[in-house]
Amino acid sequence: MEKTNDSIKEIIQRAKEGNQIAFSNLVDTFWNDVYGFQMLRTKNENDAEDITIRTFSKAFDKIDTYDENYEFKTWLITISKNLHVDLLRKRKRSLMNEMESRGDEVKRVLDETPTVEDRLITEQNLANLLQDIKKMKPHYQKVINLRYFQEMSYADIAKELNEPVNNIKVKLLRAKKLLAEIIKKK
Repeated sequence: MEKTNDSIKEIIQRAKEGNQIAFSNLVDTFWNDVYGFQMLRTKNENDAEDITIRTFSKAFDKIDTYDENYEFKTWLITISKNLHVDLLRKRKRSLMNEMESRGDEVKRVLDETPTVEDRLITEQNLANLLQDIKKMKPHYQKVINLRYFQEMSYADIAKELNEPVNNIKVKLLRAKKLLAEIIKKK
């Protein structure tokens, strides 16, 4: 069903009011446009999907800044394009740093076996992480648990929770952002 311009504006307004179903409708309506745009730019399915997920997450975080004088799709594509540029800059910086650090690699021989202290620190960090996860809303706890502790795929999580895969991806991204905020507040 093709949505009319007026119905899109109504959905955007409901999304601005915090309506989750409206957010889902916008994801369903514009996912293919943003993903297709990124596939043309990145020529990589994983990057295109990751950038598309982050595009919707950022758009929903900043939906109050959307100017209705412009097309919503154009606004999403602009966010997507900027995220892609950021990713390219980050990769370039990472590559440069790696090249600089390789000079000392020959001089160092590292023992990679974890010591008893290392294992203890890892266990303590995991316990702290689990406590932080418990501070989140139950639906965010659930997606984090299913993805990272039970190592389920997006499709399996979607089936388990009876939700579209795109919603699971956006929900998981939001959960990770919220968890990062909780950890930073410590």
